[in-house]
Amino acid sequence: MKKLFYLIIILANSVMVFTSCDPEEPIIEDTITITGNITSNTTWETGRTYILGGRIAVVAGVTLTIQPGVIVKGQAGTGSNATALIIARGAQINAVGTATQPIIFTSVADEIEPGMIASPNLDPDLNGLWGGLIILGNAPISATGESMQIEGIPPSDQNGLYGGTSATDNSGTLKYVSIRHGGANIGEGNEINGLTLGGVGSGTTIEYVEVIANQDDGVEFFGGTVNVNHLLIWNPGDDGVDSDQSWAGTLDNFIVIARADTDHTLEIDGPEGTMLAGHTVQNGSIKGSESAELGDFRSGARGSFQNIYFFNFPDPEATDGRGDLSLSGDVSIANFAGGILTFNNLQVTPATGVTLPSIFKNGTDVHAASVSTGANTVGADKTKFASWTWASVNDELSAF
Repeated sequence: MKKLFYLIIILANSVMVFTSCDPEEPIIEDTITITGNITSNTTWETGRTYILGGRIAVVAGVTLTIQPGVIVKGQAGTGSNATALIIARGAQINAVGTATQPIIFTSVADEIEPGMIASPNLDPDLNGLWGGLIILGNAPISATGESMQIEGIPPSDQNGLYGGTSATDNSGTLKYVSIRHGGANIGEGNEINGLTLGGVGSGTTIEYVEVIANQDDGVEFFGGTVNVNHLLIWNPGDDGVDSDQSWAGTLDNFIVIARADTDHTLEIDGPEGTMLAGHTVQNGSIKGSESAELGDFRSGARGSFQNIYFFNFPDPEATDGRGDLSLSGDVSIANFAGGILTFNNLQVTPATGVTLPSIFKNGTDVHAASVSTGANTVGADKTKFASWTWASVNDELSAF
């Protein structure tokens, strides 16, 4: 009888141990800090928040998958300590959100949680709190070398190299992604863009992307052949869309919403090497500010710019040239005269009494028309940004 009693106690204890360690109910951490480079295929999972504890690179040959609804937050830091996520040449990012579960990159100061669209505590004009998202590829660039070190990343970090010979290079997919509060300064005049695309190839898919409150540019292209569709930039601290080194892709359906200190909503540079290529920018709506310029086409700018609507810009004659679209330098002017740089179907709602030649300089006014507020027949399809963007939730799109 005593043996039977001990046997019952042993069995009871065994059951208790088993149930307390049920492998079907693992402990789940909702917030995970990433402190080192990603060197093997990795998935960041829906429902979780990931903290970038430094400058994190996805190295060549590795794919980072980010599931819908994930929040990625960069810790504070400037200089060499600026946080950023780098997709190195030969690596891939597959960040595919949905219209109901966008993927959000933001600052660690942001109290946003999975399932939210708007920040509960940060204003949409607060910038420079972390770095940004940098995607680098093997597509051609026009520079002093076949490959270069991307701006914003110290030369000692070889994961910052971009450029090559593969026009169809594939760096992965970005879809339904919002990038916020970035642009940390790593040195004098050397900030990180919200989204940097260096030598990114046409095999890469980038669409439905929002960039908010970046201290430097919203999106900057450094060469490459990547196409971008459905892009919204709100409150850029420098330029809205910036292109360099003969980017040879297409930007289709985009909105730029300037802030008080935005410089150019479009800043277009030409080649820096022997490779000559142009890009296409079309179907855009651009809201200016009291100090912003429509665009500066400089350094031998090339490409096609069409079906773009501008409004809410100042009188260039009263603001020392703010509020105009200009061609800077003899090469850009010659490219325009020779049909290498073209404009078509530009529309503007000007400030009261302002004429088209005052706004569209260097003869570009012949490709522009003045329209009343709300009478534009060109511009972006804002429905592509409804519900999933912070700009939409904040009612910024009602002006378009």
